[in-house]
Amino acid sequence: MLPDFRLETYFSRWEFAARYHLTASDAESMSLPELLALADDDARQRWDTLHLGYTETYGLPALREEIALTYTNVAPEDVLCFAGAEEGIYLAMRTLLSAEDHVVVVTPNYQAAETIPLSICDVTGVPLRAEDNWALDVDALEAALRPDTRIVSVNFPNNPTGALPTLEAWQRLAALCDSRGIILFSDEVYRGLEDDPLPQAADLSTRAMSLNVMSKAYGLPGLRIGWIACRDRKVLDRLERAKHYTSICNSAPSEVLALIGLRARDELLSRNREIIAGNIPLFDEFFASFPELFEWQPPQGGCVCFPRYLGPEGVERMCADLVEQQGVLLLPASIYQSALTPTPADRFRVGVGRRSPEAALAAWASRLRR
Repeated sequence: MLPDFRLETYFSRWEFAARYHLTASDAESMSLPELLALADDDARQRWDTLHLGYTETYGLPALREEIALTYTNVAPEDVLCFAGAEEGIYLAMRTLLSAEDHVVVVTPNYQAAETIPLSICDVTGVPLRAEDNWALDVDALEAALRPDTRIVSVNFPNNPTGALPTLEAWQRLAALCDSRGIILFSDEVYRGLEDDPLPQAADLSTRAMSLNVMSKAYGLPGLRIGWIACRDRKVLDRLERAKHYTSICNSAPSEVLALIGLRARDELLSRNREIIAGNIPLFDEFFASFPELFEWQPPQGGCVCFPRYLGPEGVERMCADLVEQQGVLLLPASIYQSALTPTPADRFRVGVGRRSPEAALAAWASRLRR
């Protein structure tokens, strides 16, 4: 049995009830007419003549071609599309792991990254170093490996910390996994929002798996289109057969809209990076106004980060009072507690990827001053 998904349970209570969503994990979205205005002639023709039948399990061929263009060494045949990123995580872990396997997971993380493998086999957590700006400790990760380690699961840019490893650490990790015959499962859903993106895992190794989605960096979560890129096509074939038991195929309208978004990816990602860059000074000013209450650093990549709250009532009470009395939604540290490693109890997630956070910050400041 899988445990309650703490983040989704919390969001089901507050995401659409709160006045201000200040912990959003996705970048600024857009309306359907705005997205259609970005379509080239081919994509517009596909949209206008779209037939609402079943689609290919692997995904629309033109969409897979466009996804492959976002990689260096990946072909369209190396791409399998899913109904969002969560389906990809779930099916990869359920399909590739057995009770005899071992997994290493970096923490803190998106809850499914540890709870799904924990429901199958032994899992070891390796924490990012909070005292070193959430650095990846490759030595600690190497020490956690065992002869039966099947998968190393990571997420960079990291949710919730916004952390990125150095290029040296990232390449060392990929080489380490390759040398041990281990699959590097890399959640890369925020890629494109950082100034200097790391090489994608699927480009570094024929064994590695790169997970991505239209939801986060592209700001199009309503499409529910994600994918895994992996150059081991036998692995993709296994995942495709597993998908027959879940979504079977993707939404035809969503696939065409995702194709439009990906063909306009330079414009979408540039727009979202500009929104984040414009928001950072606003958050800098807010946190600087309460130096006795907060320690904050903007994300190194992505659009979420994990500041500390130093107030006497603690972060859980602060977040609860804020959403109940001011309608400002944050995610407290308990959402990111791990069964694998100790996790900080004084952190909260804030999102910096959506336009116009001023009203939310003002309501938050008002509460703090009272």
